[in-house]
Amino acid sequence: MSRADILGKIRNALDVSTDDKLRQNTVAARLWDLPRATAPRRVAAPNTDLVACFIEELERQLATVKEVARPSEIPAAIADYLRANNQPLRLRHGSDARLADLGFTALPEFEIETGPATPNDSTGLSCAFTGIAETGTMALLSGPANPVTLGFLPDTHIIIVPRGQIVATYEDTFALLRAEVGAAAMPRTLNLISGPSRTADIGGRIVIGAHGPRRLLALVSSEL
Repeated sequence: MSRADILGKIRNALDVSTDDKLRQNTVAARLWDLPRATAPRRVAAPNTDLVACFIEELERQLATVKEVARPSEIPAAIADYLRANNQPLRLRHGSDARLADLGFTALPEFEIETGPATPNDSTGLSCAFTGIAETGTMALLSGPANPVTLGFLPDTHIIIVPRGQIVATYEDTFALLRAEVGAAAMPRTLNLISGPSRTADIGGRIVIGAHGPRRLLALVSSEL
């Protein structure tokens, strides 16, 4: 009620109404047509390989990155990674149809569960909305398709990054989000992930897994 009262007083002072289409259109145009910031040269230079830049930046941040030629190779790549890290072949993912269609049934030893993470989950699997070459960051949209908890509770987080969704800058991600999702309900959060969880709050010493996964695998895949 307090918020409504404050906004009502502002409208009265401006002598405008809530259905003033001209004002609404002016605001919408200003939001959509903001000038773009200058992109860093390492991603804006002509002929820049954004995928290579993304991988280089992400690996600098203690993540493991693997490229796969097609989605059918993803289950085997995940199995190899989990075995190499002495992790059980068990994971959980959300309702994203792309993850459900990966073909984990070809590896009967895998245990696959769906939904938000639980404290007993060892591995979470998500699909990124974009990969950002500027800083080696993955942008994940919250929601049932990719529950946020999958990137915080399990010790291992695996993120599939569609090669065609690797962009140069954060501004590119925001523009793509508005273009692809803006007409529908926007996600509650846009989570930006640049490697496993780490902190140096105590004594300036890096601690891995302090408030999230200890391990992060990014799988860059074509044709997802």
